[in-house]
Amino acid sequence: MLPVHPPLTPPLTPSPTPSPTPPPTASLLKQPRFRAFYAGRLVSLLGSSMAPVALAFAVLDASGSAHDLGVVLAVHMLPLLALLLVGGAVADRFSRRNVLVATHLGSALTQGGVAALLLTGHYSLVPVAVLEFLNGTLGAFTAPALRGVVPQLVDRARLQQANSLLGTARNATKILGPSLSGVLVVAAGSGPAIAFDACTYLLAAGFLARLTFPGDANTPRQARAVDTSAPRRATALAADIRDGWTEFRAIRWVWIGTLSFCLMNLAQTGTWQILGPQLTRQISGEATWGFVLSVRGIGLLVSSLLMYRLVVRRLLRLGQLASALAALPLLALGAHLHAPWLLAAAFVAGLGSAVTTVGWDTSLQEHVPPHVLSRVASYDELLSYIAIPVGQLCVGPLAQTYGAFRVAGAAGIVSAAAATLPLASRAVRHLPRAGAPGPSEASRAARSTRSRWLARARTCTGSRPSP
Repeated sequence: MLPVHPPLTPPLTPSPTPSPTPPPTASLLKQPRFRAFYAGRLVSLLGSSMAPVALAFAVLDASGSAHDLGVVLAVHMLPLLALLLVGGAVADRFSRRNVLVATHLGSALTQGGVAALLLTGHYSLVPVAVLEFLNGTLGAFTAPALRGVVPQLVDRARLQQANSLLGTARNATKILGPSLSGVLVVAAGSGPAIAFDACTYLLAAGFLARLTFPGDANTPRQARAVDTSAPRRATALAADIRDGWTEFRAIRWVWIGTLSFCLMNLAQTGTWQILGPQLTRQISGEATWGFVLSVRGIGLLVSSLLMYRLVVRRLLRLGQLASALAALPLLALGAHLHAPWLLAAAFVAGLGSAVTTVGWDTSLQEHVPPHVLSRVASYDELLSYIAIPVGQLCVGPLAQTYGAFRVAGAAGIVSAAAATLPLASRAVRHLPRAGAPGPSEASRAARSTRSRWLARARTCTGSRPSP
């Protein structure tokens, strides 16, 4: 499409209706509501990326027991998975803004409690485990609400840009957060690092509290009536969860994509986490693993930035193709490739993963009805991530039986196959990008733009410009 030049003279006729795709130069961060949401996510993600390092050192330093750390991590993860469906139903039934403010305030209290125990020297496994259990519970309500609130903040045509900005913040904090946490732990101890995480939740709650939405509902008004009795509320919540499952099954590309991510996580995540450091050390030395993770993070960040500008008509298809790139590091390990090739594979895998995340989130938000979006997203997250612990448990025995390098290579092949098989479905291949003009629309828009420019040039110069 030819660029739209400034008018040489005032137009003689009204300009036609602009394209549904907004100008990329109009930053979403200039919009007050999205800016407040983005600021809240940025500070919250920074604290959350620092917390795992600080918590691990805190528990190990205070107890000297890897068993304690395993218990704390497990009790945080269990409610996060077990209550996701409830969290999705709550986020669709009530104001997502209120859900997010409440969960962030609750997370500030739980992390603040852990920090207080550490700072006062009163560490004990039971209270720390209880607080982390509550923190995981709050996380189960946060994730579906975050997925559903973005379409309430920006126009449909700008959802990809919004998800790109949010992905950039997420990936940048993944790179910076652990390093900052390590420095803070060394300089001041684990307690202050976790206290910082609590403060970021509190600050994020303040930003989220500033959000306002037109209307008062995520769902149709009749679906939002709140029952006065506890049994009726529980029954209504169960009905909402069942309705979410019905909607999830009815959208063919959603459940196909979710099944694909489930198989990819089953084959890939545990293998990468467990065998990745071991095999990298055997091939290229211990230091290489840190470089591999850093390079992958850079790929994620670069791709998130690029996705802000990229415009494609079949975003889901592009994301599904890009997800196959995540298998490259496992294939490189299985082939005994040395550090340069492994680093290149990790970088490309980071590029592909960010494209997949932006494409999937944007497709959900564009095509799933808003009043069921959080419930559908909760089924997607639950079924995608529940395979991770299964894969983690299977990797060790498989590596002992068949050899670690063979298992890594096989996991890469299975992951790549699981990523590409959904493309056999027409529903996945041809899902359109909302607001993106088709080929005929794009050509008409280009001709219209050129015609307007030529007309204005003739008005200014009194002669016909050369083509």
